[in-house]
Amino acid sequence: MSSTTARLSRRGLGALASLPADPPDAAGIVHLGLGRFHRAHQALYTARALELEPGPWGIVGVARRSRGVVDALRAQDGLYGVLELAGGASAALVVGVHRELLVAADDPLAVVARIADAATRIVTLTVTERGYSARSATGELDVAQVRADLAGSAPCTTIGLLARGLQRRFREHGEPLAIVSCDNVARNGEHVRALVGGFVGLLADADAAELGDWIARSVAFPSTMVDRIVPATQLEHRRRVEQLLGLHDLAPVAAEPFGMWALEDRFPGGRPCWERAGAVFSDEVQRYEQLKLRLLNATHSLIAYLGLLAGERTIAAAIARPRIRAAAEHLVHAELRPTLDAPAGLDVARYVDELFARFDNAALDHRTATVASDGSLKLPVRITGAVLQLCDRGVVPRALALTVAAFIRCAASPDAYDEHALGEICDPRRGWLRDLERRSRDSRELVRAVFDADVFAPALADATAFVEAVAELHAALVRGGHRAGIEAAIG
Repeated sequence: MSSTTARLSRRGLGALASLPADPPDAAGIVHLGLGRFHRAHQALYTARALELEPGPWGIVGVARRSRGVVDALRAQDGLYGVLELAGGASAALVVGVHRELLVAADDPLAVVARIADAATRIVTLTVTERGYSARSATGELDVAQVRADLAGSAPCTTIGLLARGLQRRFREHGEPLAIVSCDNVARNGEHVRALVGGFVGLLADADAAELGDWIARSVAFPSTMVDRIVPATQLEHRRRVEQLLGLHDLAPVAAEPFGMWALEDRFPGGRPCWERAGAVFSDEVQRYEQLKLRLLNATHSLIAYLGLLAGERTIAAAIARPRIRAAAEHLVHAELRPTLDAPAGLDVARYVDELFARFDNAALDHRTATVASDGSLKLPVRITGAVLQLCDRGVVPRALALTVAAFIRCAASPDAYDEHALGEICDPRRGWLRDLERRSRDSRELVRAVFDADVFAPALADATAFVEAVAELHAALVRGGHRAGIEAAIG
């Protein structure tokens, strides 16, 4: 921050017209997960909707542990910039829809109180796959992770916060509520409903059965599909926001211009006019989910792992390599598109064209190590349905097998790529995978052990031809790097 640049604030904002003079007059939404994606997606949709139709839809933003982002936003009256990047062009929007900012780890009971507040009509979530306290192979509640919350301690997990907030809401007034998960989990509404129901079913409280009945009657769990690439904020992004706004922003986010949000319209307590801001309300959300999980997310994973193995730091640099692009195109056209049941009226060919243009967007500086992180949690969601569909048709999907093989290679082998130059991928199974590789005699033994564990669904472990293909392609990657793996996969 230069000595002459004022900090972003309502007073400093002055004549910028992208924001109402005052924040929304009430906080009808509680959001769990105050990360970059929320600030560049749901919060922006809400701000735009309120510009078109005012209402009591301010947001109580809850960070799980990150005091830094909360402190930064508090210092700026809840304001922050969204830098939209496309090629050589960029634009900065100012968002100011958060009325209150909390850190769940510091005051979980305050979060429970906000969820229970009768003024709250919607709770939205952006948590990672690991944030659901669910077993990756089955999706069921991992009781060990929520045991303290079940015992009555101040809740420290997302599911514990939701369940205890609903319990207090039920006891105090019983007003209806919608809980809206905004993530990459398939059928995310049903997933969260099952996890909350599993938690409530384990409560020893005398009113637990009545609480469960009330949740079934009064709490909606609409499924959604969210789509926008929001990379980690780099120093250059911060400088560009300051240049465009003429103000120093402590908490900017960068994003691509593209954005999509599809939701089931089940909001018993009302909602903002998100459709006027570009959201799509549809009875085909599961088809939108499938489209995004397979075409965007699965392909993104393949590009990221192959990019790391090729020594590329960003997605744009990785997809610029002809062989990696060929592998990604083969995955999309030969393996993923044939498994899709696309939403009515959606032009899949156009979506694919836009998708590769998004991957090509070098201005985003989207890091391969970031996309590659948490593969043990992400890949089962992204690939399982497509693999099983193709195997049932007698087709062994070799590009999908290459995706898994490249994940295992990157996560299990410390010498697979230059972590110092490209960044270390984070994964809750990384230590286990590295130990497994040290103990395995060859690729076949390593890959078989991964599938015999609870990383992937048992049905994938039973798809013998697919598992064998993963082992073969892992051996090719070990032997000759990403080029050998791609050659063995698609020729």
